[in-house]
Amino acid sequence: FVSLLATGTDAVDVRAPARRYVGAIAGGTVVATVLMALWLDVRPTLARDATLPMFWVKELFCVALAAAGLFAVARLSRPGAALARLETLAGAPILGMWLLAVVALAVAVPEDRTALIRGVSWTECPYNIAVLSLPVFAAILWAMRGLAPTHLRRAGAAAGFAAGAIGALAYTLHCPELDAPFLAIWYVAGVLIPTVVGAIVGPRLLRW
Repeated sequence: FVSLLATGTDAVDVRAPARRYVGAIAGGTVVATVLMALWLDVRPTLARDATLPMFWVKELFCVALAAAGLFAVARLSRPGAALARLETLAGAPILGMWLLAVVALAVAVPEDRTALIRGVSWTECPYNIAVLSLPVFAAILWAMRGLAPTHLRRAGAAAGFAAGAIGALAYTLHCPELDAPFLAIWYVAGVLIPTVVGAIVGPRLLRW
């Protein structure tokens, strides 16, 4: 029996999972960005906005969310990997943006606070982010199915969180909003939509 199990074995390529993820995430990100450009258009004031500090705060916020989500995805794809503090890591950028939002609202005059929260696109922002996350979400789920996730609900939620953050990053090329209260509420809501969907469908789509 041992001889049978050992027949035809080859060396395992330890870099194969990383290549699988890099390819899937890169492909999903490209599709999401192209979808944003064709569906919503890159805003004409992008170059001007890039000179403002808050523009880069918004970009770094999305990058930090994406990095936390992808780290959680990588951990949850491997049985036995340490899973402690994944939610804390993902929540840290959100907490930072919430604190910045509180400061912005505290120093604003009362009549301006509603505008800081709603901006000009609060009714569409979360849904646009959720739609743009779909290509990345599908790509990450495909990559995870080729590995061995065991905590399927958490793995699905992590896939949705990472996809939502990358979708939000693509959306920044169209979105004119730069106020911290807006980002703290509506960008986070856009990321949480695919997170919840991932937690729901993860046990079914990632079962092996």
